[in-house]
Amino acid sequence: MRRLILLLALLFSISLTYAQNDPHFSLFEFSQLTYNPAYAGSNDAICVSSVHRQDFVGFPEGRPMTTVFNADMPINAISSAVGLNFMQDIIGFQKDFYFNLAYAYRLEVGYGKLGIGVNLGIINRSIDGDWITPESLDGGTIYSDPGIPHMESKIAFDMGFGAFYRMENFYAGISATHLLQPQINFDIEKPSYIRRHYYITGAYVYQLPNPVFEVKPSTLIQLDGATTQFTINGQIIYNKRLWGGISYRFDDAISPMVGMHLMNGLSFGYSYDIDLSPLGKYSSGSHELMVRFCFGIDGGGGPGRYRSVRRL
Repeated sequence: MRRLILLLALLFSISLTYAQNDPHFSLFEFSQLTYNPAYAGSNDAICVSSVHRQDFVGFPEGRPMTTVFNADMPINAISSAVGLNFMQDIIGFQKDFYFNLAYAYRLEVGYGKLGIGVNLGIINRSIDGDWITPESLDGGTIYSDPGIPHMESKIAFDMGFGAFYRMENFYAGISATHLLQPQINFDIEKPSYIRRHYYITGAYVYQLPNPVFEVKPSTLIQLDGATTQFTINGQIIYNKRLWGGISYRFDDAISPMVGMHLMNGLSFGYSYDIDLSPLGKYSSGSHELMVRFCFGIDGGGGPGRYRSVRRL
């Protein structure tokens, strides 16, 4: 019974924190292609990255786990860029799998580049769980209620749109996921849908008097029409290679984070969420790990080549 109560509390918390559907990331700067297709090609290199997040580590069961893989590259000959995304998001008995292909048209605007992008793909939502019902408590069949799915899987078409502008030391983006609010019909009489989400993000890199140090504040705002979530990050970058900082997600978590950018285009990042909600006392925090590799289309590499890869 204690586990059941904790699981219900966890699912209720997730419905508030995760704005119903889309997961969040403390290292959101390294997973932007997931929610903004216009980000494709903005590093002017071929980039492959992955972010893995485990929430509420130590929780007895049903805790969220999210893994993202994405890749993108510019196609300068036609002022465009392409990308692809895979994401698996597990919460309790529910498992979501997202796949989409992204395209962005890129053009010079002022001192930077503006990308306008769209992605098209699918969402597969499956449910597989042993539900506790009044019938099962009385010794009856666990799945006797036809309104409670046991093992079901549904696929729906998905679409997103966004714009992303990048300059030397600044970027800003706005995007929307699940534009068509795809329906997931486990119950034909009571169809459900995935709510449309909106994202606003931005960052600026300040050069300190000591040239080896830079400060980068950034923010991400997530909205779904019912809830709004604000995240602010602050980082100190040393010699364009090492960085550390802290993130604050309002009324949810504080997240120390560290990372490094190596000479060969390989990057790593790690964050640890200190949960500020009542669920924090039942877990040992949330962990997030990022790895990314970027390389030039012409095969050239070496230090100093990808300034945006080091900073953003």
